[in-house]
Amino acid sequence: MIVSVGIDFGTTNSVVSLANAAGEVRSLSWPTAGGVTETFRTALLFWAEGRKVAHVSGPEAIHAKVVSEHDNRFIQSIKTHLASRLFTETRLFGHKFTLENLISTFLMDLIAGEKDIVLSPKIKIAAGRPVVFAGERPDEDLAVARLHTSFAGAGMDDITLAYEPLGAAYYYARNLKRDETVLVADFGGGTSDFSVIRFSVKDGAVSAQPLAHSGVGIAGDTFDYRLIDHLVAPKLGKGSFYRSHEKLLPLPAYYHAAFAQWHQLSWLKNPKTLAELRKLVRDSEAPEALEDLITMIETDAGFDLYQAISALKAKLSSASQAELNFTREGVAIKASVTRTQFEHWIVGDLARIEAAMHEALVGADLTADKIDAVFLTGGTSLVPKVQQIFRNAFGAQRLHIGDAFQSVAAGLALYGRDLALNHS
Repeated sequence: MIVSVGIDFGTTNSVVSLANAAGEVRSLSWPTAGGVTETFRTALLFWAEGRKVAHVSGPEAIHAKVVSEHDNRFIQSIKTHLASRLFTETRLFGHKFTLENLISTFLMDLIAGEKDIVLSPKIKIAAGRPVVFAGERPDEDLAVARLHTSFAGAGMDDITLAYEPLGAAYYYARNLKRDETVLVADFGGGTSDFSVIRFSVKDGAVSAQPLAHSGVGIAGDTFDYRLIDHLVAPKLGKGSFYRSHEKLLPLPAYYHAAFAQWHQLSWLKNPKTLAELRKLVRDSEAPEALEDLITMIETDAGFDLYQAISALKAKLSSASQAELNFTREGVAIKASVTRTQFEHWIVGDLARIEAAMHEALVGADLTADKIDAVFLTGGTSLVPKVQQIFRNAFGAQRLHIGDAFQSVAAGLALYGRDLALNHS
């Protein structure tokens, strides 16, 4: 019998796990064109059907965005707006949606296949939250309140919010046989979060005492953008110049800033922007590159490009050099990159990640030698230079790599199980 649910509502992907009283965990799965997946893309696609607004989410939203030729609105990374007062609502085909409405809509689709279990009053729901919310000046109280409202809007009125690295820590600790002080690093799409937790084992039961938490708004999405910015954008006109009234001026930066997230490229697909670009082509010193940029925008190539970049980044985790070979509607972007180059481009990001890690140690009033184990999870944990930060600080023998995508949700389900059994 299921007693708890763990929900990892992520910036890029979301995962749901269910736990029974015996501590056995299973993850929800969803069908896609490429087969069954246990990660649900955190994305929504809306379109008009008469006076109503229809939508799909997750893998269906990605597929529909790529193949659709009709007017639609694609939304992803909604989690990154939780702590910002600047985002309150948006209009979709004449209908108002608050941020909480969008997240509730997504969450209802996320649990649709098991809603009878998840929404049962007997079930304990543990949902993840980052240690530090994304944004320059994040409002934590606002973000937490919005999360509670969003989950309630999806029928989950009574949830327990837990730091995402705490969930990962529970996943690591499920087989502990002795007391350990553990540093957990959870690398998501938008944030890197750290927790120091002391686990105690008594009579076969494991209890946890959080000692400190820290985080930084840098993770996998940032690394992807570094590759885009250095390898792709220059081939599409970044850094080029155009003539205006006999003056040579740099191309406006915002055209290439749209590559920060793949779906933002579609925001440029409007008559005004395309007309601006075509005028720039006539006056540009690199007209072919801008023509290729226009083609990328008109053919909605952002998703395919980011898939190629993600694969390139993965190759660099195991190889010293990798090739980007992207083609779309006559646009060919070929580039060779070494791991050394990639590591140079992310050196500032790595420094901020390392600083956040040390902040957790300082908060726990511990030195590195007092940490028994280090548990890394999330896709960015596979980047060699990220692992090197922890090997240098703690030694390779204390380093443990968890399931890149399932650890947090599974651990949250186990955390919820403990809460359910302790209050039964």
